Amino acid sequence: MAEPAAPGRGQRKVTVVVGAVLVGLLVLTLAGCGCVVWASRGGPRWTRAVAALTLGAGGIVRSQARRRRRQARRLGGDNSGEGGGD
Repeated sequence: MAEPAAPGRGQRKVTVVVGAVLVGLLVLTLAGCGCVVWASRGGPRWTRAVAALTLGAGGIVRSQARRRRRQARRLGGDNSGEGGGD
């Protein structure tokens, strides 16, 4: 049997870029959560602005997930891969 070909150089670059983007999103999310906590304890004005943006983004993500679940149920799709219920 032939062994699978090793990923090419271009494919490695894409993997590195995707990984870097995911790490960047994780860092931004954690920083946003930190600002929410700091702002709730009376932090500076900029932390309240970042906290508001973080909470707004979380609300958008939550509403999109609910919309997807509703559409999957309405269409009779199997949503067993999605986690958790309301």
